[in-house]
Amino acid sequence: MLHTILLFLHLVGAIIWVGGMFFAYFCLRPASGQVLEPPQRLPLWVATFRLFLRYAAISVIVLIGSGLGMLLPVGISAAPHGWLVMMVIGLTMASLFAYLYGILYPELVHNTLASSWPAAAKVLNGIRRLVALNLALSILVIVSAVTAR
Repeated sequence: MLHTILLFLHLVGAIIWVGGMFFAYFCLRPASGQVLEPPQRLPLWVATFRLFLRYAAISVIVLIGSGLGMLLPVGISAAPHGWLVMMVIGLTMASLFAYLYGILYPELVHNTLASSWPAAAKVLNGIRRLVALNLALSILVIVSAVTAR
């Protein structure tokens, strides 16, 4: 029963985090670029990230906790290789998220509030690259999960 709850939490956390990144990268980014100029677009991103990054942070914590909760009873040495790959990639993704949330996002906020549009756009582009990388890594995590035996 505990394993089922942990797996449920793990999947919900992944859906929220990866789904949010997919929406932001493939839907919000192109749409905002088409219809908004930087003085409107960058505050939209700040406001969007203010909300999303909180949910993503909770999801990352849930993912790490539930993943460890499923791994520890099995033991690292007895765990399927796919689980270990998933853990390494997931921790890498979490580290990239922590950098985005702790370093890049505050810089985006600062530059946006200062109306320093070129600097804010540069930071947003760095965030875009990290999100793209995390989306690519999430595909590898899914492959690891599906092929784990």
